[in-house]
Amino acid sequence: MDNTILQTGKKIYFLSDFHLGIPNNKASLEREKKLVQWLDSIKYTAQEIFLMGDIFDFWFEYKTAVPKGFIRFLGKITELADMGIQMHIFRGNHDIWAFNYFAEECNIQLHRKPTIRIFNGKHFLLAHGDGLGPGDKSYKILKWIFECKFNQWLFKWIHPDIGLRIGLYFSHRSRLANIAKENKLDGELPLNEIPVYHYSVEHLAKNPDINYYIFGHYHMIKQEKISASSEFILLGDWIGYFSFAVFDGEKVKMKKYIG
Repeated sequence: MDNTILQTGKKIYFLSDFHLGIPNNKASLEREKKLVQWLDSIKYTAQEIFLMGDIFDFWFEYKTAVPKGFIRFLGKITELADMGIQMHIFRGNHDIWAFNYFAEECNIQLHRKPTIRIFNGKHFLLAHGDGLGPGDKSYKILKWIFECKFNQWLFKWIHPDIGLRIGLYFSHRSRLANIAKENKLDGELPLNEIPVYHYSVEHLAKNPDINYYIFGHYHMIKQEKISASSEFILLGDWIGYFSFAVFDGEKVKMKKYIG
């Protein structure tokens, strides 16, 4: 695997869980504008940007249609890609039905599975985090159903106005929609109750060269040592925290955007 060397003054950014679309158009638009403002503020220092999943609260790509809205965000990430910044999107559990649109229209690489990258000799394992680790069998079954190509093919036969309305209806009734509406952060979990933490510890035992395990999904900010040379990081979200991680070539730091 190639070792990417950061250019002088450049950084790598990681952020996750924007859930654009909830709890309503007005609140979503405010978050979208804040996100675009942040992206604009780091565009001259970013070498690569990793958007680590659940970008949208619901997303489905028909062959000739995608969900309406989010034009400011889509325009900004395309602009950054056109500037030569390497842009990445990970599929999360809310945008699991992202296919080829981002690569073809926005020149952004889409990741469907955990990815390992090396920056300045530091090894990073990156993933959204859903379905990794022990337990949560019901969700893993549901994820398999959603990822089944036959089921995706069936859903494509629903007219976009109906199919997208169904998806948005359920997303607007979700737990996260209520959190966004009330502007309250979700409860914290101890490390030993977080499946992806166990996944990281077990993976590290077989892959001791990994320095950073970085995930979204859990809507918590955590940065914990799991060995002398490895850290476990949860990125928080852009519903209540407006948080991100940045690698400056030597170490990763968690930060919050005030705006």
